[in-house]
Amino acid sequence: MTPSWDQLLTAARDEVAATLEALPEELHAAAAKVPVIYQKRPDPRLVEEGLDPDLLGLFVGDSRTEGEPGTAVPSQILLFLENLWAFAEEDWGFYAEEVEVTFLHELGHYLGLEEEDLEDRGLE
Repeated sequence: MTPSWDQLLTAARDEVAATLEALPEELHAAAAKVPVIYQKRPDPRLVEEGLDPDLLGLFVGDSRTEGEPGTAVPSQILLFLENLWAFAEEDWGFYAEEVEVTFLHELGHYLGLEEEDLEDRGLE
């Protein structure tokens, strides 16, 4: 049975909060500055621009290492909860793991890490 949006959202928020609490203080302070936005799926406009409709998460805006914000879009992490649920094959434990990994991956982009840096850390 497919969970409701509220169930997916509550579980994702709880997992992000637990992940934040487990971070070292320096990373926790930096991570607290970037908002996490929860959406069902990528906006159709993002898909039209070439993003995968099955995308699990996305970081938009300037990374922390880029200094003053230079884009019209504020820095934020987007998590696509219905895609995460489908990717987790409707398993709550796997869903929580994927929310954590996806959040940390996108947080890594905010902190200035590139894809290969994230892969080296197991955040693919």
